[in-house]
Amino acid sequence: LKVLSRIDSILRSPRAPPSIFRPSKGPMQNYIKENGLGCGFEHLPLTIEMWADQLMALKDLYRSLRKLSLELLPWNTKDPQDNSESIRVEDLQLMVDAILEELEHKEMDSQTQSLQTLSAIVSHFKKLFDVNSLNGVYPRMNEVYTKLGEMTNAMRNLRELLELDSSAPPTVVVDTVGKLCDLINKNVTGQVQQLLGTQDIHSIINKLEEHECFFPPFQALIQDLLRLLEISNVDDILPAVQNLK
Repeated sequence: LKVLSRIDSILRSPRAPPSIFRPSKGPMQNYIKENGLGCGFEHLPLTIEMWADQLMALKDLYRSLRKLSLELLPWNTKDPQDNSESIRVEDLQLMVDAILEELEHKEMDSQTQSLQTLSAIVSHFKKLFDVNSLNGVYPRMNEVYTKLGEMTNAMRNLRELLELDSSAPPTVVVDTVGKLCDLINKNVTGQVQQLLGTQDIHSIINKLEEHECFFPPFQALIQDLLRLLEISNVDDILPAVQNLK
């Protein structure tokens, strides 16, 4: 009886969790109390059973925290609680503190790495686009953005003019433009050959050299005739000479 009284006093003490000790106040309990049929310790088995359930739940909580710890701290393979039959709240608190500390370190490392990554990106940009100072980064970014927009528009217009697919890469566009230039050059060469009456490139060169030798004296003769005949138009030379007869 003393043991039961001691247990009952512990359950009723301020240290006992309020959610654990909740004696029933139903009709049956009132009947037992009024007729003196109870001994005053009817709530003890239920409370102790509830405590046992909480202890079992404590083991489940430990296993869950252990899995979380292995996920966040994979290098910490040592089990802080080798004897799972004697799990304490202090052990669980230590595991939670270790996890929180690791998360804080990861957050600090992430911020440091972000600053380092940003600094590396800026340095790489300065190197690529010949920027000497940090103040010149933003103007050069704007310039690059503008040039990129102009190039994109030019490539889109070329694709439309050349009737290429909108997804054609720049290399295809350049190759098509090169072929078009070759075709134009061939046409120009053909027209020159037709004009000079020859198909041989060496003959074309000879014709041009002959023209270069003939044209200056001929031009000088025409200028002298225009001056002597006191006229200004080449078409008037022949009528003026005929009038001299």
